[in-house]
Amino acid sequence: MIILAKQPATSKVGFNMKQILTSFARYERWANEQLLDVICTLTEEQQQREIQSSFPSIQKTCMHVWDASSIWWQRLQRHEQIMVPSLSFHPSMKDIENGILHQNDQWIDWMEACTDADLEAFLPYKTMKGDHHQQPVKDIMLHLNNHGTYHRGQLVTMLRQVGAVEIPQTDYILYARR
Repeated sequence: MIILAKQPATSKVGFNMKQILTSFARYERWANEQLLDVICTLTEEQQQREIQSSFPSIQKTCMHVWDASSIWWQRLQRHEQIMVPSLSFHPSMKDIENGILHQNDQWIDWMEACTDADLEAFLPYKTMKGDHHQQPVKDIMLHLNNHGTYHRGQLVTMLRQVGAVEIPQTDYILYARR
């Protein structure tokens, strides 16, 4: 038998989509910071060591995370030309860390300022292959969080393969307990 604690009488149950997505955006930044703190202590050789995964190194996986977040940000801002960070310069791991965390901060600020209508609005965009699509912004926000979680899982495995032993846990429940 499962025994659930009763909610305090003054507690309001439930969240709206904006509250959930804002919490996910804040979590994304926290979780990225936890892993990036470890990644930036690695040697350059460890960061760039070839490992079989979606992307061939820790650094390239982090670069992909930054690229994806930046591309979606630029689409949301309706930029005519999309600038992909990895195609614009060859950043160090510290540059990548700063780029990811800055991008996370922009998403948090946007989420805090947006309206429910902003989240329901359809965003037309073109993929990097040139295909045209349009989707509700809320779906894009959910995708970004899911995408980040997926690649953080890969990064944990990659960190173990390069010898890192002090790897932080980044589960959402740990963030929520803070």
